[in-house]
Amino acid sequence: MTRTDLYRRHRFPPDVIAYTVWLYFKFPLSLRMVEDLLAARGIIVSHQTVRAWAEKFGREFARKIRERSTGQMGDKWHLDEVVVKIRGTKHWLWRAVDQEGFVLDVVVQSRRDKKAAKRLLRKLLKKHGLPRVMVTDKLRSYPAAKKEIAPGVEHRSHKGINNRGENSHQPVRRRERIMKGFKSAAHLQRFVSIHDPIANLFHLPRHEMTSAEFRNLRQAALDLWWFIAGVELA
Repeated sequence: MTRTDLYRRHRFPPDVIAYTVWLYFKFPLSLRMVEDLLAARGIIVSHQTVRAWAEKFGREFARKIRERSTGQMGDKWHLDEVVVKIRGTKHWLWRAVDQEGFVLDVVVQSRRDKKAAKRLLRKLLKKHGLPRVMVTDKLRSYPAAKKEIAPGVEHRSHKGINNRGENSHQPVRRRERIMKGFKSAAHLQRFVSIHDPIANLFHLPRHEMTSAEFRNLRQAALDLWWFIAGVELA
């Protein structure tokens, strides 16, 4: 999709739309919070418009980010699952991150068993190939699934060494509270499929670099965001 096609028939310029999408997915803000922040800058849009932009443009930006990150993820996978209640029904958010905390994939499922673990592993292997090692908690579904799909991969199963996987759910947990829950499993899957690639772009392990390095990488991530969005800044 070309830049012209992407922004066709939108009366607001691309930089305003890209800035709105960045605000919504970069920070744990509600739609109405983003509406208020834009209003403070003299940009009057409704929260419904913010939602529409987030879904349409966020999906396209996330796709481009995923394409650029192909083959760049780490070879140590941390897998974890967390329960999410939607309209009183339990769903499970299965997520995999690498050793640096970059999200590899995320799947919303209604089950927490071997079948669900196999589905996650198949998606991961299709996108990223075989890892060097997998780290999980003590859920028995992981070794059962791994035995069939990736028997030669080293598997470390211990709750105390999977903090990386467990902590990876925190951004979505914060957003869940702000949004007062997700409307459906499809809504949750749609949100995380956009949110996590964008979060990857701006994920900087600050404790591993100097302040100057952090500022440079942060600016590089912002520059790449505007490039992906097709925005030419003066």
